[in-house]
Amino acid sequence: MANAFISFLETAGKDFMKGLAFVVKYAVPAEKLVALLFPTLAPEVTVAVDATTLLQNAILMVEQKYAASGVQTGTGAQKLAEVLTLSQQAVTTLLAQAGITADTSYITKLVNAIVAVLNVQAAPTTTA
Repeated sequence: MANAFISFLETAGKDFMKGLAFVVKYAVPAEKLVALLFPTLAPEVTVAVDATTLLQNAILMVEQKYAASGVQTGTGAQKLAEVLTLSQQAVTTLLAQAGITADTSYITKLVNAIVAVLNVQAAPTTTA
């Protein structure tokens, strides 16, 4: 019997035809992710929110791409590489504005943290 648990990212990827706008409305609000990822920053630091939003959207786009091509599982390293390619330079610049030095290792940890939060979030209900 198949596992009844479907993660948010799996569901988001399978709903790629509905587009990024569909899954983004179910994503964790960036302000909440910022509070988890950057607890020492004041909530009004919008650059951290912008960086987090950028990362989350890149993750969702890559997940949808892999689902569309039918290779969604077993591709974590490739997905991470694409997310970093899409977002690392901008995220590094944004976080530097907030006084945060972010190298590849740090951004990888942020990506993994966002993926973990998205995976434990309840998947959106979809209709056929």
